[in-house]
Amino acid sequence: MGPISSRLLAMESKRGWSAILALGFIAIFLVPFLNLAVPEGSFFHLSTFWVATLGKYLAFAILALSLDLIWGYAGILSLGHGAFFGLGGYAMGMYMMRQIGERGVYGNPDLPDFMVFLNWDRLPWYWFGFDQFWFAALMVLAVPGLLAFVFGWLAFRSRITGVYFSIISQAMVFAFMLAFFRNEMGFGGNNGLTDFKDILGFELSRDTTKVGLYVATAIALMLVYLICRAVVSSKLGRLLIAVRDAESRVRFLGYSVTNAKLFVFTLSAMLAGLAGALYVPQVGIINPGEFAPAKSIEIAIWVAVGGRGTLFGAIIGAFAVNGARTYFTAAAPEIWLFFLGALFILVTLAMPKGIVGVYKSVRSGALTEAVGRRLRRADA
Repeated sequence: MGPISSRLLAMESKRGWSAILALGFIAIFLVPFLNLAVPEGSFFHLSTFWVATLGKYLAFAILALSLDLIWGYAGILSLGHGAFFGLGGYAMGMYMMRQIGERGVYGNPDLPDFMVFLNWDRLPWYWFGFDQFWFAALMVLAVPGLLAFVFGWLAFRSRITGVYFSIISQAMVFAFMLAFFRNEMGFGGNNGLTDFKDILGFELSRDTTKVGLYVATAIALMLVYLICRAVVSSKLGRLLIAVRDAESRVRFLGYSVTNAKLFVFTLSAMLAGLAGALYVPQVGIINPGEFAPAKSIEIAIWVAVGGRGTLFGAIIGAFAVNGARTYFTAAAPEIWLFFLGALFILVTLAMPKGIVGVYKSVRSGALTEAVGRRLRRADA
């Protein structure tokens, strides 16, 4: 066994690898089997709607992982991660818009329908190249990564940290939302990009294509988890934890805090862009609403609910909160925002380490001991 294989195995316990493999099998093999092989009339059939919904949750889990990587391990609370997610989504949306061609409403082979409607006579220069998938895939990672590098370099070099960094990151995503709402930007205005037909030649309306996108997202989630786990388990990961807990001391010891934070922030942005690119084909639309500051705050709630600084907790939180959203927006849409606010308050006050933290406390017996101490104090 080589050194790389040994390091990969050492990143997780045997129980952890068992859980990862079991969940990976369910996600990659069982869910598509229940959709494609089980008859629709069967109790065990999983509808295409739920396959697409689970695929959307998987994309959100990648997004949550990207934030947990910087917030949970480096102490960088970004409230603007929706910008990187949205840019990745727009890059993939631009590719799919270029694939429509003459099948659009106006039948223009070169211009998307919204440009024809707005009387544009030529394709903007920044749309060039998006007729090729490889170029769009490159932009999915490069554009969010470049933005994060420039933004992070300016912020970290100026030693902007804590709540001040959170505020300026939210100002950044708000600026993107306002810019993309403008028709003259060339990204569809408030309607965004939609009416996609196919991706890589596969029709998006076909069940097999939706299952394929779901499987691709599941595989991407597993790879992103392994990348994040490799980072936090390395020497760099230990340095990031030290920066999170005592940044001034790390600087005093001679480490380059700026470079460490800049690297992990850029990597996090690229992962968020990947999440956006996987999300858009499954929902069929990308618009400036994805840049809304509230969306970026929700990402932080997912991580907090699951348990920041755990990676796996970010995945759990993304599924838990978005599963609750799916239920409440259908059963009682008027109370969804109240539920979300109450959930964040509950986690902050009663579950500061999230669901994973509660699980670890129950497993170790620490929670039982804490409850016992409080009961004894009450009796006394």
